[in-house]
Amino acid sequence: MSTLTYLQFHFAFVVPAVLLLAATGFVSRSHIPERLRARLTGWREYWGGVAIVTVVALAYTTPWDNFLIGRGVWWYGEAATVATIWRAPVEEYLFILVQPLFTALWLAHLSVRPSWPAASHPRRDRALAVAAAVAVGAVGWRLLATDATFYLGAILAWAAPVLALQWAVGAPQLWARRRTVALGTLVPATYLCLADRIAIEYGIWIIAEQYTTGLTVLGLPVEEATFFLVTNLFVVQGLLLYRLVIARWDGESASDRDVTDSTAGRTVERSHRADVDTAPADRLAGEANGDE
Repeated sequence: MSTLTYLQFHFAFVVPAVLLLAATGFVSRSHIPERLRARLTGWREYWGGVAIVTVVALAYTTPWDNFLIGRGVWWYGEAATVATIWRAPVEEYLFILVQPLFTALWLAHLSVRPSWPAASHPRRDRALAVAAAVAVGAVGWRLLATDATFYLGAILAWAAPVLALQWAVGAPQLWARRRTVALGTLVPATYLCLADRIAIEYGIWIIAEQYTTGLTVLGLPVEEATFFLVTNLFVVQGLLLYRLVIARWDGESASDRDVTDSTAGRTVERSHRADVDTAPADRLAGEANGDE
């Protein structure tokens, strides 16, 4: 029987971390000078992006998660959960929903340049990145064939389509912000790995030896570490790319407005010029009528 429940795990590790990041983020924002607030305009849509990423994470992870539970890759300790929906406990769905928020709050603490650098070879860079994602998926599918590598293969095969999509959209831009991506990913991933190690130690969930390689990092199965690495990478890249898409959208909208304004200006100018040009002719016509 587990000595710590999944719900208690949330209150011990997840909720405090979220509240701490939210509080420190609020304090840091409140001390930003007014002249610098314009730089944060891009963050106005940030939390809309967080909501989108969270919904996508829930929709994409739920079938995969329930499949692996049904396969027996992991299970939960006796009396460790409150209730179950499908095969997963409600606390699992709560974790899927809260993890993007946790990572997003951390990412919001990092400094991100508002401008997006232009890539010298964008098509080539995207193609190479997508090829790398395809390679990750191929390795994952290969590993699914053996029980001992099944869990690791399931993670890689599941991660590959998301990586391919994200890198196809903005691999050059993500590479230009690689330090932000790395720091934004590794810090929350490390924290969640430590929390996961404690949860396994207390028997909240049990990872099947049959479906794992047996390799560990400080007692944590490498499969669990890989999971938290790729899921936090999903969130960080998704939020950065959301800002990129918004920036492109705003740029196109601004260009459209500029074209409209300049066209309207030329129309008014031509109309004014026409009025000026026809005025002498009108006067001549009036004089001619008066002579008659």
